[in-house]
Amino acid sequence: MLLVVSCSGSDGSDGEQGAQGLKGDTGVAGQDGSAAAEGKDGAIGPVGKTGVAGEKGPTGDTGDTGKDGLTGAEGKNGAIGPAGPNGDTGSTGSIGSIGLIGLIGASGASIVRNIPVSNVITTLDATGDVGEYTSFTIGADGLGLISYLDFTNQDLKVAHCSDTNCTDATISTLDATVDVGYYTSVTIGADGLGLISYLDFTNQDLKVAHCSDTNCTDATISTLDATVDVGRYTSVTIGADGLGLISYYDDTNDDLKVAHCSDTNCTAATTTTLDATGDVGDHTSITIGADGLGLISYYDRTNSDLKVAHCSDINCTAATTTTLDATDRVGRYTSVTIGADGLGLISYWDITNGDLKAAHCENTFCTAATTNTLDATDNVGSDTSITIGADGLGLISYRDLDNGDLKVAHCSDTNCTAATTTTLDATDNVGEYTSITIGADGLGLISYYDATNGDLKVAHCENTFCSPYFRRR
Repeated sequence: MLLVVSCSGSDGSDGEQGAQGLKGDTGVAGQDGSAAAEGKDGAIGPVGKTGVAGEKGPTGDTGDTGKDGLTGAEGKNGAIGPAGPNGDTGSTGSIGSIGLIGLIGASGASIVRNIPVSNVITTLDATGDVGEYTSFTIGADGLGLISYLDFTNQDLKVAHCSDTNCTDATISTLDATVDVGYYTSVTIGADGLGLISYLDFTNQDLKVAHCSDTNCTDATISTLDATVDVGRYTSVTIGADGLGLISYYDDTNDDLKVAHCSDTNCTAATTTTLDATGDVGDHTSITIGADGLGLISYYDRTNSDLKVAHCSDINCTAATTTTLDATDRVGRYTSVTIGADGLGLISYWDITNGDLKAAHCENTFCTAATTNTLDATDNVGSDTSITIGADGLGLISYRDLDNGDLKVAHCSDTNCTAATTTTLDATDNVGEYTSITIGADGLGLISYYDATNGDLKVAHCENTFCSPYFRRR
């Protein structure tokens, strides 16, 4: 054997890697390592597809009610349904207040072409001495109703006309207690029945009679004011509340007073003194103005003036008083109405000159007026009464004292700045206590006293002017 001895030298370069050997057998599994700390959550993955809906679960409890939403726009009206059956008729309501007086309409175009005739004069009551203190109105039946004094029996009487011309009448005694029936005034109440104010001369009281029927064949009698010596120069109208309103003179205190009825029958009243300055309140006349408040004309005896009182309320518990004419001695036998212009129109007597005068109010309160002399022939103008004719113009009845005649004045315009005058009855001594109204035929009707015969008489005008035998060509 050959022995080789090598000497130590430097390392040679690495040789090329040999081919990989065969895989050895798998070693025994090592022990589990200790758990590592939990890693952070990974990012949320994309939403998966919606799965199939499961079966409906049971209904849950009702939640709290939510707040109201905004109101929606109003829907269109539905179709009108069929009318229901008529209900039972209700009970009659109470009478409403009277409305304000409307203005009189313009006259129509009709032209009179009738046969000319005279005015008709009729004696209605000739039993004893009757016919003083007359008052005339038109009833709910369209026929005249006249209150007056039966001096022979000292009773209050009434005449109900049987026709439009009042050529006949039914006569009734309403109050036959001792010495009654002076200073009568009649109107128609809200119930369609007559209401009459008058003086009980025996007791010096203000009384009223409420008719029981349209013909006034009977009446309920009531005393309204029994304070000492009251009730002269009464005048009655119906207020805007449908209740009576009466002006009169308090002779004890020399005052103008008013009574406001408490009910339709005027079984009681509230009384008020309206003017206590001096001796005032004679010759009163009352109407309701266009404002629904009372308007009263009267005489101021202290100053010999024409005065007017405009009520401050429906009950007339106070009033504004005004002197309208202070020239000489004027203002007796006053009568007031409302003209076609809605303003007061007053007729009265000029005592100094013996003339018929008229005052036209310049406003509703009548705090001023234009005065005119309508008739200055001789001594005329007492016992005046005024109304508005169918032509919208004033019509005034009055007495001619010198001749003892009944006369009438037809105003020429709304303000009554002038008038056409006519003598209606010149037989004997007539024309006292005149009272004028317009009948259902649109023509004047005048009641008055025939002093010669002691009778109640009536004149029916033949035309609007109350001029006899008038006819257009």
